[in-house]
Amino acid sequence: MYQLEQEKPSDWWDVEALYDLCFAPGRTALSSYRLRDGVATVAALCAVLRDGDGVLAAAIRYWPVEVAEHDVLLLGPVAVHPTRQGEGLGALLITETLAEAARLEWDRVMLVGDAPYYRRFGFRKLEGVVMPPPTNPDRVLGVSLVAGAWNGVSGHVTKARGV
Repeated sequence: MYQLEQEKPSDWWDVEALYDLCFAPGRTALSSYRLRDGVATVAALCAVLRDGDGVLAAAIRYWPVEVAEHDVLLLGPVAVHPTRQGEGLGALLITETLAEAARLEWDRVMLVGDAPYYRRFGFRKLEGVVMPPPTNPDRVLGVSLVAGAWNGVSGHVTKARGV
């Protein structure tokens, strides 16, 4: 049994340790991290899953970015502890938080990831949306939370305004 809850400030170290465990040591050098640097998360969408003993099993975060002055959510990182992978926890986090993002009236979400995995959540390759280098354009994916939200949206992904 897992408990899904919004990430709290006290979860920060546990979540960072999970990300360090699940991702390569140079993860913070990725282009998506430059978009996050100095920017607050969209706290209402950052979530953790803990088991019955309170041990962190999975986590997801979202950040605000812009594409051609359109507000966009940048999903990630999402991570599941290696001993808990294959239980559907990542899918649960993604599904629940995308539903919450829609409820909070976000129109579009993007990420950098593997299309075969994220396709089941509705993500597709974004044509004309350019992440800072070095990013493989085939891994720049998006999903509309409102029908047609990505139509006509193209340009460089930048930090959210006011940052």
